[in-house]
Amino acid sequence: MITTHETSIVVGKFLVSPLVTATDSGRYAASAVIRSGQGRATHHRVLRFVPRFRSRDSARRYAVDHGVAHASAMLQPQET
Repeated sequence: MITTHETSIVVGKFLVSPLVTATDSGRYAASAVIRSGQGRATHHRVLRFVPRFRSRDSARRYAVDHGVAHASAMLQPQET
């Protein structure tokens, strides 16, 4: 499998890095890494998505859309 690292996107205090992996079946898997903090206090959250895609671009768009949405939701104040 080959994983392609795409351009990262800043969302508030988070850095969203979409990843696309070519699978053995010829389809593409999408995932996103959401990073926060710096140095020894860096925290990474990895999102792996279930759908498989026919094109690398479709997988990249899905990873970007869902990664940015997840990071944006983490910036919203929590209701109690």
